[in-house]
Amino acid sequence: MKIVSLLCFLLLAQISLAQQVIKLYDGKPKGSENWTWSEQTSTQNRFNTEVVYNVSEATITAYLPPKEAANGTAVVVAPGGAFHTLSINSEGVDVAKWLNSKGIAAFVLKYRLARSFTDDPVQELMGKMADFKKLDEENAPVVPLAMADGLTAMKYVRDHAAAMNIDPQKIGFMGFSAGGTLTMSVVYNATDANRPNFVAPIYAYEPAVIGSTIPTPKTPIFVAVAGDDQLKMMPMSISIYRKWFEAGQPAELHIYEKGGHGFGMRKQNLPVDSWYERFGEWLKFQGFMKTR
Repeated sequence: MKIVSLLCFLLLAQISLAQQVIKLYDGKPKGSENWTWSEQTSTQNRFNTEVVYNVSEATITAYLPPKEAANGTAVVVAPGGAFHTLSINSEGVDVAKWLNSKGIAAFVLKYRLARSFTDDPVQELMGKMADFKKLDEENAPVVPLAMADGLTAMKYVRDHAAAMNIDPQKIGFMGFSAGGTLTMSVVYNATDANRPNFVAPIYAYEPAVIGSTIPTPKTPIFVAVAGDDQLKMMPMSISIYRKWFEAGQPAELHIYEKGGHGFGMRKQNLPVDSWYERFGEWLKFQGFMKTR
């Protein structure tokens, strides 16, 4: 009985470590010192999915594979939601769990968001998405804060890599929709201390990206999007790919005929459902994932 209890304790300890929530700042960070609202979660929305909103304290949640399975690669994962919400499961936790199954450490980033004023942030956001120009203007003060959170997350993972069985030169950054915007802003504005070793913008929104300087060090990029993306992200993904390709950086682009916007890890019985398997193949080819 004592042995069983000990095993249960060790298992719970491992689960706790695997999902550790880490605050990125001591106190309130620059730019949001006067924010008084706090993070909330909602499932009462038209998509019947869990969304996080009103993030004022940026965090990363660490999902670490078992030590014996870890291959040294890590990825910071930025969910999307138009800088108003975070699609925390399909574009965050579910991605992290898949990465863990491949021996890759994952860190789901909750970055600072524009304030929502109702308990149905998705419906509130839908009313704003009819006018992207106006939405971009509203988001403009928040995007640099989110970028700062992304860069801080990168630096944290690299600084603590040894303690988490991570190779500091095998840390990537990926994101979906607004998280893809954040991914590109991070890689364009990074220094040696917080530059990702590879990036994966998935149906990224390019007009809100900050910067345009493609890094000189080798930084492979993986781009994926659906041709029938309702928010017209397909041409933007081609644009991102072309810039990387013309700069002589390793670049791969996948355009699926159908899948819509926000496919993430959702199952739709379409070829796009396996995009992450293509991502895994690409990671192997680039040397970031072991062949099993």
